[in-house]
Amino acid sequence: MSFSPLRPRSTLLHFVRLTQTRTVTCSSFHAGVIGNRHMSQGITRDSMRGKSVDIEPSRLTVTKTMSPKELPPSKSLIFGETFSDHMLRIPWTDATGWGAPSIVPFSTINLSPGTTMLHYAQSLFEGMKAYRHADDAVTLFRPEMNMKRMNTSAQRLLLPTFRGDALIECIKALVAVDRRWIPKEPGHSLYIRPTLIATNSTLAIAPPKEALLFVITCPVGPYYPQGFKPVPLYGTTEYTRAAPEGIGAYKLSANYGPCIIAQKCAANWGYTQNLWLHGPEHWLTEAGMMNLFVVIKDSGGVTELITPPLDGMILPGVTRDSVLALARNHVSGVKRLRGLPDTVKVSERPINMGEIIQSSKEGRLVELFGTGTAAIITPVERIGYNGGDIMIPTGEDGMGPVSRPLWTELVGIQMGAVKSDWNHVVSK
Repeated sequence: MSFSPLRPRSTLLHFVRLTQTRTVTCSSFHAGVIGNRHMSQGITRDSMRGKSVDIEPSRLTVTKTMSPKELPPSKSLIFGETFSDHMLRIPWTDATGWGAPSIVPFSTINLSPGTTMLHYAQSLFEGMKAYRHADDAVTLFRPEMNMKRMNTSAQRLLLPTFRGDALIECIKALVAVDRRWIPKEPGHSLYIRPTLIATNSTLAIAPPKEALLFVITCPVGPYYPQGFKPVPLYGTTEYTRAAPEGIGAYKLSANYGPCIIAQKCAANWGYTQNLWLHGPEHWLTEAGMMNLFVVIKDSGGVTELITPPLDGMILPGVTRDSVLALARNHVSGVKRLRGLPDTVKVSERPINMGEIIQSSKEGRLVELFGTGTAAIITPVERIGYNGGDIMIPTGEDGMGPVSRPLWTELVGIQMGAVKSDWNHVVSK
């Protein structure tokens, strides 16, 4: 198989028909670039109906539960199965804008069977964490990045956007109310899931007229309670996660359900996760639900840290951005990281399986790892591809010479051992 150096890009955009009376052509809905990310521009709820009431933290009300739950033992925590006592709810309507935020006891949500979210996947979410430091301070890690991405996702579905700083203040209030749910043990945290769904009841396919933004939280333990264990990935060519000019760059609910079958197939074949490969050249995109990094050495021995570019198919992960920022600060001398090679070339560029195979054969493949909110960094030990396994070097502790110092710095920041303006204080 031949491997071309550049991934083909589709430049043809079709018109988007919003309703029978509102048609938006590619002149007003086009692929723009913010950073290197493709996103919809020109069309938002505000541009369609004029500015309305935004989220206002001063209107927040708090109703505490009369039956607080017993805290589970931290060692028994299973991701996403234990929820804290309260949740944040903020309703929205097309006519009046955002309603008053409220913190209420965790409960079910009453939806009509005709709710458009159930039929047309008008739903998006975020994933972030609150950490308890050794001095008992509680912080959020780079929440403004999650708010920016959440608004970008909302624009893609024509759901309402909002002031990111306003929602952060409401989330801080929720975390403060449920502060006791943040485990004290090292490596533990409170996972936070902001979600935005369309709630109007109609089978018509149109921009939502009603929506609900809610936030729930759950205590979680370390992703690797027994220490790092590198994972095997299966190179998926049978299914496609995303396509150019599609929705891969947005954190939409519709992106995740269809991925389960590929992950189930990988598990049946003895792999922990799947590696999403795109196109006939098998370009590396993401690893399961994580962003992906590859470390190779060039012919001169210089270490290159590579991650696929934000080309419209890749989710702009917060951990991905953090790894790139730390690596570039190391290279520029802003802050050198102990253990990281003195000379590192940081690249956002396409890389395909042909380059992985070639660098492996020549002994230049250093390591490969995934990044995400849950595990922070996940080292990879092998890739199942075309009937065989490509072995990935790992250290005795499961990590590699680049991922190890990056992980150490990131965890140090999140847990408060390393001072950083990436941390937003909830309470002290």
